[in-house]
Amino acid sequence: MIDRVIKGTIALVGLLIGYGVASSIAVLDILSLDDKGWVKLFFYVGVSLIFGIIFFLLSPRIKNGGRKIIKFIEVELQDVSIYEIIIGTIGFIFGLIIAYLLSQPFYKLQIPYLGVAISIILYVAFGYLGIKIPVRKKEDIMNLFTNLKKNVTKDKTSKKQPFCPKVLDTSVIIDGRIADILKSGFIEGPLVIPEFVLEELQHIADSSDSLKRNRGRRGLDILNRIQKELNIEVIIDDKKFDDIKEVDTKLLKLAQAINGKIITNDYNLNKVAEVQSIEVLNINELANAVKPIVLPGEEMVVQVIKDGKESGQGLAYLDDGTMIVVESGKKHIGETIDVLVTSVLQTSAGRMIFAKPKTLVDKAI
Repeated sequence: MIDRVIKGTIALVGLLIGYGVASSIAVLDILSLDDKGWVKLFFYVGVSLIFGIIFFLLSPRIKNGGRKIIKFIEVELQDVSIYEIIIGTIGFIFGLIIAYLLSQPFYKLQIPYLGVAISIILYVAFGYLGIKIPVRKKEDIMNLFTNLKKNVTKDKTSKKQPFCPKVLDTSVIIDGRIADILKSGFIEGPLVIPEFVLEELQHIADSSDSLKRNRGRRGLDILNRIQKELNIEVIIDDKKFDDIKEVDTKLLKLAQAINGKIITNDYNLNKVAEVQSIEVLNINELANAVKPIVLPGEEMVVQVIKDGKESGQGLAYLDDGTMIVVESGKKHIGETIDVLVTSVLQTSAGRMIFAKPKTLVDKAI
């Protein structure tokens, strides 16, 4: 059934081609046909039937040839990606459009067959170039669209997601580590320093207690360093919140008002902020997170400083302040000894390491 339909279609194509040939001969008046006579009708029908019969008889060969062409195209397209087919098709369309525009002036010259000949050449040439050039430059085209997409995404991100302001509290300014953290680039966005925090720092710096006075002055020095040495935006916020007395409560209100985060090392402020769903960046938590990991069974060299709470215990400290509880280390106070880590305990205040003198372990073995 399918073969019959294919043969019929090929024969119909032959009839149409024959009619076209007959029409061309009639237009050119090669045979001097009479426009009103039955000879012209017989001529049209005869030529069409001849071409139809020829195409019908040749239909098996045409069908086989068509299958070979389709199979050849399928084999060739197996190694071609969808991306290459798409950009090749788009390039082909653009090539035909350019060929069409360039061929129009030649038709206006009214030179017989010149416009048709040049149009064929232009369509073939620009169609071929439209396919070949994009396929050969596919990587450059892909990189171009990738870069454009990245730039658009970056612009959208910068517009929709500006950096969140960070509010500094008094304790983190006096602590001083915030300046080094900002210098390292781990914290971005504008820093907000409330005026009531500056007033509290000034009050501490003017204290009669020398320890408080030094702490307040150090906090002011840290602020000056942040403003002058670091390339980061600093905003002095003048909101007073006169109806609130506690500085911590004012900080929470300010963070809510500007939709910002609080940078602190105050454990209590951290907990209150979490209850109120205010984001907090705790310097102590950051310090604990970046401390080197110590695993049970590792050896360490420590200096026992003092005795511990339990009988016979000795205490040592790492450079970052991590406390090491040395079992039976009291008798080694003032000495530098090798210890073996037995366990590690993580608490809210930091990390504690429990260890034994290596000499005790060796004796047990």
